[in-house]
Amino acid sequence: MTIASENAQQGASHRYRAMRDFVRSTDDTVPGKFEVTREGIVHDMMAPVGPHELTTAHLRKRLEKVMPEELVAHTGEPDVEDEVEGIMRRPDLMVIAWTDMDVPGSFDPRALIAAIEVVSRSNPDNDWVSKMRDYPLIGIPVYAIFDPHTGEGAVLSDIHPTPDGPRYAARKDFVYDEDVTIGDWTISTQGLPRYGSTTDGPK
Repeated sequence: MTIASENAQQGASHRYRAMRDFVRSTDDTVPGKFEVTREGIVHDMMAPVGPHELTTAHLRKRLEKVMPEELVAHTGEPDVEDEVEGIMRRPDLMVIAWTDMDVPGSFDPRALIAAIEVVSRSNPDNDWVSKMRDYPLIGIPVYAIFDPHTGEGAVLSDIHPTPDGPRYAARKDFVYDEDVTIGDWTISTQGLPRYGSTTDGPK
């Protein structure tokens, strides 16, 4: 490795840490959710509205009914972080073993069994494009997307190498009211809310 490439890596790592520290300093002080990607900071400015939070709650409850007790469908903090890749994300729902949660700081993304995202109302490309790229790059084996805009979703798995970096090789699309399999567990999608429903917040 040349000195130039070493300096470039150190510069990228310093830039990532500066962005990460900024994001963490904004917790509970700035509305919305911040994450870090190779392109910079992603800010979903709107707080989650009813259908987003309700979908997350339904999925958590349904998964925990069918998963073994040593696993949890976790929401909230901490983030998942891969400093080498310069990525820090906070999935809406993380399937992870209780023992792998007992760590200081961020979760290791490779310890996750699955990451689940409910597409935000204000920034759908963050879930459908950016995270579809980032999650295989940091080693999350299964990525499930639920979209209250359309009542559709997808489950992605089987990370494989490509010229552009690791990508998911398998994709299973579904529509709401079908059963969906995430990892080893199948759950119902019946009754999941949609944006624009009576449970939605202000337009």
